[in-house]
Amino acid sequence: MRRVFVDHAAPQRDAIEEAGAWIRGGGVIAIPTDTFYGLAADPMNPAAVARVFAVKGRSGGQALPLIAANVAQIARHIGPLSRMAERLAAHFWPGPLTLVMPAPVAFVADVSGGTGQVGVRVPADAIARAVCAAAGGPVTATSANISGEPATADPDDIERTLGDVVDFLLDTGRTPGGAPSTVLDITADEPRVVRAGAVSWDDIQRCLQHV
Repeated sequence: MRRVFVDHAAPQRDAIEEAGAWIRGGGVIAIPTDTFYGLAADPMNPAAVARVFAVKGRSGGQALPLIAANVAQIARHIGPLSRMAERLAAHFWPGPLTLVMPAPVAFVADVSGGTGQVGVRVPADAIARAVCAAAGGPVTATSANISGEPATADPDDIERTLGDVVDFLLDTGRTPGGAPSTVLDITADEPRVVRAGAVSWDDIQRCLQHV
């Protein structure tokens, strides 16, 4: 594994570009997010998606969460946001709210866990967003750990546990950790919380009460 140290406050552009190149080339890399480190790969590359599951030691059937650079990237690669989604995005992004949307046909089926849906968010981490921009589209962001083990905020843990199976580690030091993103299904008329997390249901309801 190639490990590159980056100053979070002033990241080197060549390191971001290298991370994007690894993803575009079918690699699996570890990047910081606004919670924990995640495994980033191209959701349209079958071999890369298969490697993500192999790295985690997990079989298919569990959807892989995605992150994106911005709303425009999501609209371009996944689909336009509904009025409800636009309001939520304007209020909570960048941040820890994952919106479940219909999966585009270009995505590998395993990304949706066979559900035909994908969860995506714009993270509150400038480097994670920059990596998505450099990769040219949304990327996977499942936690960078072996399945069943705790998610990690420490890049040293990634080198110790995944150093032999991950191509590249973008190391910005410890990430904030904390609660995972709230996962909200917005594919029906009424939103539904799939996983409780950092954004409360009360806050979501307040945001949507005038939609």
